[in-house]
Amino acid sequence: MNSIVRTLKSKLGGALQKRIALYLLLVFFAALFLTPLFIVISTGLKTFQDARLAAMWTLPPEISFEAFSQAFSRLAPHLRNSLVLVIPATFLSAALGSLNGYVFSKWRFRGSDTIFALMLFGMFIPYQSILIPLVVSLREIGLYGSLGGLILTHVVYGIPITTLMFRNFYAKIPDELLDAGFMDGLELLGAYRRIIVPLSAPGLVVVVIWQFTSIWNDFLFAVTITQRPGVQPITVALQNLAGSQVVEWNVQMAGALLAALPTLIIYIILGKYFVRGMLAGSVKG
Repeated sequence: MNSIVRTLKSKLGGALQKRIALYLLLVFFAALFLTPLFIVISTGLKTFQDARLAAMWTLPPEISFEAFSQAFSRLAPHLRNSLVLVIPATFLSAALGSLNGYVFSKWRFRGSDTIFALMLFGMFIPYQSILIPLVVSLREIGLYGSLGGLILTHVVYGIPITTLMFRNFYAKIPDELLDAGFMDGLELLGAYRRIIVPLSAPGLVVVVIWQFTSIWNDFLFAVTITQRPGVQPITVALQNLAGSQVVEWNVQMAGALLAALPTLIIYIILGKYFVRGMLAGSVKG
């Protein structure tokens, strides 16, 4: 009996040690992941005199919101530009991707697989390889240097990934629903509007979050296409906060945090729907 008790104690003790070791490892990686965020927040709350490279790891001696006030006053016009850019670009690319996904998932026609493969090829084209023809094309149509040209760029470049997402989502919708709609007299677009669109909410959330984040964080297209400061989005303006002679570390860190807030808010509001949308249709029921 005593041997059984000792065996159970040793097994429980070993399991407890493994669990403690696992938790310590998770805490270590969490601290490692959150360290940059700690530096950004603590430096943003410091005054200009306290914000030094040697003191990045220390807490602010006194909390000051002056850096956030300066960063917001400099970035506010560019924040508006980013909103003007990201909202139409996100929803236009989502709408076009939804239509494409519906056609490629529910309608088989000659060459559909080839067209779909060629469309997806656009996902793997590096941004840098198309900058010169992109600038030339935008100049020809009079959109170079404007937010309109940047919106068009992100809509076109977002079609492949949004098409893929919606196609995979719509492929899990039973064909019997569409057949029933056709028997009731619906046509191709009528079935899309009456049947597919009401069922698209989970997939739409995933696409909107993906596109919103990628477009908001884009820097290469933004700095290449928008040359005038008045139309530059927030990522380009954030880069311009660096200055040339004196580096205001507190203002830069505060600006970085302000620039990240919109995407953070989107994830907080739609995070649970994002997970549902990613899992929607994964098991055919």
